[in-house]
Amino acid sequence: ASPHSPLNVPDPIPNRRPCTTSSPAQPSTMARRYDSRTTIFSPEGRLYQVEYAMEAIGHAGACVGVLSSSEGVVLAAEKKVTSKLLEMAKTSEKMYPIDAHIACAVAGITADANILVNKARLAAQRYLYTYQEPIPVEYLLQMVCDTKQGYTQYGGLRPFGVSFLFAGWDEHYGFQLYQSDPSGNYGGWHATAIGANSTAAQSILKSDYKDDMTLNDALHLACKVLSKTMDSNTLSADKLELATLSLNKDKTSVVYKTVQGAELEALLKETGLLNPQKTES
Repeated sequence: ASPHSPLNVPDPIPNRRPCTTSSPAQPSTMARRYDSRTTIFSPEGRLYQVEYAMEAIGHAGACVGVLSSSEGVVLAAEKKVTSKLLEMAKTSEKMYPIDAHIACAVAGITADANILVNKARLAAQRYLYTYQEPIPVEYLLQMVCDTKQGYTQYGGLRPFGVSFLFAGWDEHYGFQLYQSDPSGNYGGWHATAIGANSTAAQSILKSDYKDDMTLNDALHLACKVLSKTMDSNTLSADKLELATLSLNKDKTSVVYKTVQGAELEALLKETGLLNPQKTES
């Protein structure tokens, strides 16, 4: 080529990156384009509004569930509201009894959780009225998850921003622990965690959980996990909600019990996790 050929003209913009017409859009651009509705799939096959709902769960207070197959289920949760003016005996932020044999812990938007909890309670009573026997745990969870899934498929609706840990007992499968997320998926677990720092919590559960755990061992493990994953530097009774689902002494009925006050402080002292509270002079 001649010296004056266009091939030898220097590029006026040094270090220019080559332009390609087939490069995909950036993830942020892709999200802004397809996240306006829950009914639109992105080209990657993702529903961004559902993913955003799951992300909201990650900013909620942590909840932990531990199953003792022979004795019961433990549900533990971190309280975000710890005002001294709040009447603790009359307020539950995380734990909800559904029926005599089922309870749940929630992480996410409490107002959304109230809607689904009321639907679950109504479904349980309708089943009892119709069939004259308690509703199976997994059947109730399927009904709740069907409702959650419907809110990801129809226009004009947004997903429920809440995840559940369901604990229950029935005569077919004994004690059970389930986790569900805003998409409507659910699964059975021996021990699991939702909410803030759930990945770290599940790592601890994976290493410390044993199949032959007693209910007391499950209580200790739940407290240990929360002490390692809570945002607060101190662990005290007023920052925890703890509940158990177990059989009574005669093994004839299921008992839902909240552990609070002096009993919860004694448990934390027993595990060596209680930090002394400062007293005002």
